[in-house]
Amino acid sequence: MSNIKVLIADDQELILESLNIVLNMEDDIEVVALAKNGEEAVEFCAIFHPDIVLMDINMPILDGVGATEKIKLNDPAVKIIILTSYKEVDFVLSALSYGAEGFLLKAIHPKDLVAGIRVVHTGGTLISQEMANEMIKSMKKSMNIGAKEELHKSPIKGNPYGLSPREVEVLQKLSLGLRNQDIAETLFLSEGTVKNYISNIYSKLNVKGRRQAALKAKDEGIFGD
Repeated sequence: MSNIKVLIADDQELILESLNIVLNMEDDIEVVALAKNGEEAVEFCAIFHPDIVLMDINMPILDGVGATEKIKLNDPAVKIIILTSYKEVDFVLSALSYGAEGFLLKAIHPKDLVAGIRVVHTGGTLISQEMANEMIKSMKKSMNIGAKEELHKSPIKGNPYGLSPREVEVLQKLSLGLRNQDIAETLFLSEGTVKNYISNIYSKLNVKGRRQAALKAKDEGIFGD
C-alpha cells in the first residue's frame, strides 16, 4: 500500500518544520512539499499531487481560504484539512464552502493529527467538537445579522458583466460603503479573498475604484432601486 502524500502549508517556519518532522516519523505518511503561503500551496499541489493538504488559514500572498478554492478547482480529488484557531471560525466556514474535508485546531496532539489525516484519506470528514461548537455559535450570529440585512436588501436585476454570484454580493457590500474587513466578516470570507474579488470586479466593470464601481453598478441596473 502506498504512503499518504502530504503537503503542509504554513507561513510559520517553526510550525512547518515541526509538522514535517512529526509526520515523517509515521511509516504510512510522506511529506512531499512544504509551502510558506497559499500561492506556493497551489503551485506545489500541481507539481507533487499530494493526497492531503494541511492548510493554515492566515498566510501571505494568498490565504488558506483562497488557496483551498483554487486547489479544489484544479483537482477536486485533493483532500484539504484546515489547521485553525477559535478566532478563525468564520474563515473555516468559508473554506468548508469550497470543499475542505476537515478542520483541526492548531493545538491538537500530534497523534490526533495523524489519526485525522488517516480518516480524511479514507474518505471521512473531520471536525473537532470544540470547533463544531464555535461554528454553531458563529452561524447563529450570522443568521441574526442576515435576517436584519434581508429587510434592506434590494433584489439583483441583471448582471451584464459576467459577475459571479459572490462577486455581486461583494459589490453590493462595497456599494454600501463597507470596508474590506466588514465585507469579509459579513460574507464569511478572509480579507485577502475579498481583495481578490474586488480586483476581479474592477476588471470586469472596467473601473478603477470603489466609487466608480458603485456608480456603474447603479447606472447599469445590476442592483434594484
